[in-house]
Amino acid sequence: MSEESKLILGAATEKMEKSIAFLQEELQSIRAGKASQNVLNGVTVNYYGGQVPISQVASVNIPDARTILIQPWEKGLIPAIEKAILVSNIGLTPSNNGEQIRLTIPPLTEERRVMLVKQVKAEAETARVSLRNARRDAVEAFKKAQKDGMPEDMAKDGEADAQKLIDRFGKKLDEVVAEKEHEIMTV
Repeated sequence: MSEESKLILGAATEKMEKSIAFLQEELQSIRAGKASQNVLNGVTVNYYGGQVPISQVASVNIPDARTILIQPWEKGLIPAIEKAILVSNIGLTPSNNGEQIRLTIPPLTEERRVMLVKQVKAEAETARVSLRNARRDAVEAFKKAQKDGMPEDMAKDGEADAQKLIDRFGKKLDEVVAEKEHEIMTV
């Protein structure tokens, strides 16, 4: 395999790995009926004029499978954190006792589980498109390299290797999605 082929396939591999990593990160924020700090990943609080993640202004603990406990480092932040959670649309209602904020994760209904699985499949399709784009970029790079003097058989081998890459990453994507679907559908 030529150096140019290695570069093209290396770039495609990197893009595909990033797609899978991004999918895994997105799936972590989908609530599967169990308490997880990842639910708060996208929630930011107005703190001294800037938006900061909750984890930077409070400690976040999971005392049991259905509860998230948020202990702000400054008591004055409790109303701001509550407002941020309500505005963020994560589907949880905060309650506070003047010291800390408690989020109780409700059990998932069958209807909600089906909706979450659809959301997982939509995220997976976005990742699949990203994988196909990486393969397309690699194939185009091999065609351009062939025009620039790469032997035809080497370019065809490179295109075949790009297909093998997408097959491998497609399997990994299917495994990640199946695992998340199982987590959501398990009562």
